[in-house]
Amino acid sequence: MTIITLSEDRLQTNSWQWQLQNAIRSVDKLSAALEIELPEVPVSFPLLVPLPFVDRMAKRDPLDPLLLQVLPRDEENHDVSGYRTDPLDEMDLDSGTKGLIQKYHGRVLIITTGACGVNCRYCFRRHFPYADYQPNQDDWISLVDHIRDDRSLNEVILSGGDPLAMKDSYLASLISSIEQIKHIDTIRLHTRMPVVIPQRICDELLDWVTASNKKLVFVLHVNHPNEIDDQVANSISRLRDANVTLLNQSVLLKNINDTAQTLTELSRRLFSIGVLPYYLHLFDPVSGAQHFDVAEETGLRLIKEITGKLPGYLVPRLAREVPGSDAKLTLRTT
Repeated sequence: MTIITLSEDRLQTNSWQWQLQNAIRSVDKLSAALEIELPEVPVSFPLLVPLPFVDRMAKRDPLDPLLLQVLPRDEENHDVSGYRTDPLDEMDLDSGTKGLIQKYHGRVLIITTGACGVNCRYCFRRHFPYADYQPNQDDWISLVDHIRDDRSLNEVILSGGDPLAMKDSYLASLISSIEQIKHIDTIRLHTRMPVVIPQRICDELLDWVTASNKKLVFVLHVNHPNEIDDQVANSISRLRDANVTLLNQSVLLKNINDTAQTLTELSRRLFSIGVLPYYLHLFDPVSGAQHFDVAEETGLRLIKEITGKLPGYLVPRLAREVPGSDAKLTLRTT
């Protein structure tokens, strides 16, 4: 096995584009970086994991919780009843405008891109036909017109993929268009990029963030406390200094964060860098990822346990997304 030595150039680079271009895309390279022989499994959903995220994985540990989130497994090729390619029926939510999905009153979601900074194996959109939904340059005009004409909306959510996989010039133009709509008061971005590639919080991004005249909310996606290192903390600090509201949502994942100790440590670590726990999602039943599923009863038990260990503002809401519902289903212990 060839051992990859982390180059000084890579450790010093501040280019998020470089980090994305040089992300690991083969099990062989991941094995070399972690000094362990990992099984190569033919799967349709490609491996993609950036080097800053790999740096946080424990070497020679096949059960590292960060590794388990990105490593392809044979279970992905098994068809299991109850797990579907479109677990939230998003493909049925046709707004009439390409790129727009509207699930809940007052909010509209934009599929900005199919690109991500990391391919999480449990992703509920791992089968999503982005080419059919992702708007092109002409579609953006219709998209913004749709939002302007619907005065019931007050929040726009940028999703994907990951919106921060887009160039800052593109994001700045899109957000500027949305900011001109008076009845929109909040723009929310759901992103994993500041966690997997902390260099993404760059000067160009902060330029359009600080220039915004709307309330900006970044919803991060952190599942395990080991995902947060000093680099991540520093990048989050830059967002916090720019008056961005910072929330976190996690997915409850088998053998990764399904213990009260891990979830308690995660909430405390998030709060230490200025991020509030928001949701702990029960797994969306997407085909090919059923091995991550954790029973609802286990989720309820874990919430009860961490409620006894944490102040209320650090206890995330346990939630399940139910297709066709007018809101997320929030589950509470008795």
